[in-house]
Amino acid sequence: MSRISVLVVDDSVVVRRLVTDVLAGEADIDVVGTAPNGRIALAKIPQLNPDLVTLDIEMPEMDGLQTLRELRKAYPDLPVIMFSTLTERGATASLDALELGAQDYVTKPANVGSVQASMQAVREQLAPKIRSLCVRRPPAVAAPAPPPPPRPAAVVPRPGGATPHRDVAPDVVVIGVSTGGPDALSVVLSALPATLRVPVVIVQHMPKTFTRLLAERLDKKSPLTVSEAVHGEPVVPGRILLAPGDFHLRLRRTHAGVETVLDQGTPENFCRPAVDVLFRSAVTAYGARCLGVVLTGMGSDGARGAQTIVDAGGEVIAQDEATSVVWGMPGAVAAAGLAAELFPLPAVAGAITKRVDARAQTRGVPA
Repeated sequence: MSRISVLVVDDSVVVRRLVTDVLAGEADIDVVGTAPNGRIALAKIPQLNPDLVTLDIEMPEMDGLQTLRELRKAYPDLPVIMFSTLTERGATASLDALELGAQDYVTKPANVGSVQASMQAVREQLAPKIRSLCVRRPPAVAAPAPPPPPRPAAVVPRPGGATPHRDVAPDVVVIGVSTGGPDALSVVLSALPATLRVPVVIVQHMPKTFTRLLAERLDKKSPLTVSEAVHGEPVVPGRILLAPGDFHLRLRRTHAGVETVLDQGTPENFCRPAVDVLFRSAVTAYGARCLGVVLTGMGSDGARGAQTIVDAGGEVIAQDEATSVVWGMPGAVAAAGLAAELFPLPAVAGAITKRVDARAQTRGVPA
């Protein structure tokens, strides 16, 4: 198998060397070039034909966002990972970059104490993302291909050939998403109706500060109210709650209804917040009346939680491979036979709404 070629773009000599040294230790990754700013990087791309570009946000002459705009004009499918700081300014710029077409980001190490610790922090974030974004990717070409027409949802047979079916309709929608998530959530949440009769609770793998800013952006795009969850908050229809970075989000039923619980328990699947944690708690709070939705993301977080939902009598749907930035999380759910149906991203909101409308019909409420 050929090695993955990477172009590293950063104005800092120290960062360029750090990233190059980190990736030199990976048997399947080659750093084929470096550049101190975006203008030089754009000139090197046609010469080096990299499989992926790592791109710093703050650079002289042409910064990361300017570079990304130009890069996307000529290379719409070339994966880009942004390098960001764990600051509000860095988070804002990273979310801007994701809206402009970057696939993912990594945060620069801060206060880790040594060069070795910095290298380890970058290695743990960067190498897995490079691999996940470069699986079966065709070479970058300058001519963009027209988007495919919308496809019908795929029905996924359960093990043993059973046909998926529903006996109960949901009282809550829980969503798990990671790589490619901000764009996916924007598409889904903006298409949900303002009259949606159930709460929506989301785990997006992101650090703190990032999740608050993401919630604020999604709130502007959705007809429903979107906010970062706080501890002890009522979970009510018409509200969309996003787990804050570095906190697990659980749902707990009390005498007054269902409320949120935030904690910094042990990470699961190397994640906090973790989708599995949210999904399990949703079953504890709502029983069979859970609809799980697994969207684009690296890894398999959500698969065990999806099993819990299905075992309780609830339903899980997932994004299809063709429209996922990375088909790790939804692919794991599909491979386990837990997804009742797979949907292209533009069809996910409609699938959610249809199932929630079924809830209203079964209870004699006008949809």
